[in-house]
Formats: sequence, structure tokens, C-alpha cells
Amino acid sequence: MGSQEILVIGGGISGVTAAVEAAEVGYNVTLVEKTPYIGGRVSKMHSYFPKLCVPDCGLEINYRRIKMNPKITIITQGEVESISGQPGNYEATIKVTPRMVNDNCTACGKCVEVCPIEIDNDYNYGMDKCKAIYLPSAMAFPLKYTIDKTACDGCGKCKEVCAYNAIDLEMAEETLTINAGGIVVATGWEPYDATNLDNLAFGKTPNVITNVMMERLAVPGGPTQGKILRPSDGAEPKSVAFVQCAGSRDQNHLPYCSGVCCMGSLKQINYVKEQYPDAQVSMYYIDIRAMGYLEDFLVKVQEMDGVSLIKGKVAKITEVANGNLKLEVEDIAAGNKINPEVDMVVLATGLVPTKVPGDIKYDEYGFVSPDNVGIVGAGCAKRPTDVSSSVMDATGATIKAIQSVVGGGA
Repeated sequence: MGSQEILVIGGGISGVTAAVEAAEVGYNVTLVEKTPYIGGRVSKMHSYFPKLCVPDCGLEINYRRIKMNPKITIITQGEVESISGQPGNYEATIKVTPRMVNDNCTACGKCVEVCPIEIDNDYNYGMDKCKAIYLPSAMAFPLKYTIDKTACDGCGKCKEVCAYNAIDLEMAEETLTINAGGIVVATGWEPYDATNLDNLAFGKTPNVITNVMMERLAVPGGPTQGKILRPSDGAEPKSVAFVQCAGSRDQNHLPYCSGVCCMGSLKQINYVKEQYPDAQVSMYYIDIRAMGYLEDFLVKVQEMDGVSLIKGKVAKITEVANGNLKLEVEDIAAGNKINPEVDMVVLATGLVPTKVPGDIKYDEYGFVSPDNVGIVGAGCAKRPTDVSSSVMDATGATIKAIQSVVGGGA
């Protein structure tokens, strides 16, 4: 008989959904996540479109379901090194990077107070600093600190002040072998590297940021405590431009549409207008893709005072006086070129799928192919998609993985 266990690779909203759904119908599940926390990019968001509700409540419900279900095993800081086998009988090798903090941790924060080393805060996309021992966020799951092994100098000050013996600087790397009957690949996505877009000035001027960075600026727990400010001087922006398809639908970068960027920018226009009602906001696009009921959200944004949606591709961004930015844009409707000047630019960079090694079929863009049997893609590992669609897709992927367990074990 094959393995009766389900392996879920990736602890974002798709992976968490798949793990919970499989466990709640009786299957043992191992969820492997490469970061120190689960929740993925959803945990970094300020709100969902179109209702603009915060993601915390949905995540908290799923975390509670995980805590109450002994059939779910969570492995954080784990990366899949290989997958072999066949439906009903897979073997996966997992490398686990030591957290150097054990389960005694109460997240009291005393360790942070004495840590002498600062590093770029990856959770906030490098827009602020954190210590080498850190808690990714106030809602991190598991709620315990982790140490950046590459930055830690082993000084031991955190260990000295910990009253709970939670610091283990000798914790070693582990290699685990997981046997599973079915596998759900929910590895999510990475933002396209905007430094590849030389003409759009990302990395050359601090006032050109990406859409994921803007999301963190709006979050109360983010680098500016939820206040949208210009990175160069901390000023309140009076004009903001959103540049769509920054690398997407471009044969030199990402040839496909990333699906969610239009709605993401429309959502972020709301963020700006909520904080600065008098701000002038422009959005430059090839096409706006707001399907079905989401068109109502588009119309609402279009009707806002001080908001301009302009069909035209931004060819170049240049820094001018006082950190302002000049755009070179072809205004398709007007039939001419325009050169607006703004305080701040947000690049809507696309979604790049994250692969795992093993005998897995991918399509030409790197998304998990539907031709796999027993190894099933879910959410953005399968195609660019939004949060609600990822949840539904993960449920379907779970059913297919269970079918592999049942069929393979027969």
C-alpha cells in the first residue's frame, strides 16, 4: 500500500488551505514552507480587493484550524531538494535551515533588545531594518523568533537574556525524508525583479517603488506604520503615478499577463486617496483587466476626484529636481506624448512562479503543468490568480491529491 500522507509544498494562502482541507477529511499532512512563517504574501497585505477588508481575520481562522488539528505537521525554513516516485508513493527530501530558537520561545522580545546586528527587513522588502534575531510580524505563525544565520556573529547576547532557554545557537541543519501519496505544489510567486527594467529607474531613485512595497507602506505594522510617505524624504506625496505591466506582457521580460496587477493598483489608488484626498493620482496601462463583478470596483475608482486612468505605456522615468520624477508616456487616446511630473511612482511588477526540484512538469512560463499526475499545482504556482481564486483552486488541488493517495495505494 502507498503512503496515506499528503505533502503540501508552500505555506501561503493556497498551501494553508490545501493542508487544512486535507487534514479535516482525515489525512495526515506535512506542510513545508521555506520562510520562518506561514501565511505567505497574503500576510504582508494591507487589504483584499474589492471589499478592502484586512487579511488578518481569514489567516487567523486558518491558523486556529491548524492549531486544533493534530494531523497537520508544519516545517518552516524547509526547502525541497528532490522529489522522486510515482502517484501514491513519493519520496521528498527536505533541507531544514536551523531557526536557532526552540519551542520554549514566548516572543517576549528581550533578545531583540540586546542583539547588536541590524539587517535589511525582508518582510518589508528592505524598506527598514530589523535585528539578526527577529519576529517577522506580530501575527507570525509560528509565533516565535528566528535568527538569520548568515548575519549572526554568535555573540550569544540573546541567549544570555532569554529566561526560557529558547536560544540554541548550536542547532544544526537537518535533512528530512517525507513519504507521501500525493503532493500539492503551492509555492506561490516572487515579484519580477524591477532592476531589470532599466528605463523605469527602479534602484536609481528611491521614489520609484514596486507594488509589493506600496502594500507594505499602507500596513499599520509596516515600515512607516501605515503612512504612505515618499522614501527619499518622508514627505506626503501630492501626486502618485501607477505604471502597469512593468515587465509583464513583454517578450523581453514576462510575456504573459500577471492577472492581478490592474486590480492591485486600483486597490492601492484607494489607499492613496484615503490618506490624501487632494492627491493627484494617475494610472498608465495597456489594458485594464477587471473581470466580472470586479468591474464595479474599476468604475468606482474611475469616478474618484483627482484620479486619471490613461491608456499608454510608460517608456521612461527620470529623476528631476527635489526627487520628483518625470515620465515619458504615449497617451493613446489623445494621440500624443506627455511628460507628467509626479512625487512618486509605483511599478506594477508581475508574478514569477517559484519552482521546486523534482520530476514535475512545468509550462513554458514556469507554472506547474496540469499534465502532472499525483503532483498538483495550486494557486499562483499554477497560474497568476487572486486570493479568493487561490483558495478555491487549492481546494480542488487537494481533492486531486487525495485521489492520488486513494488510487496509488490501491
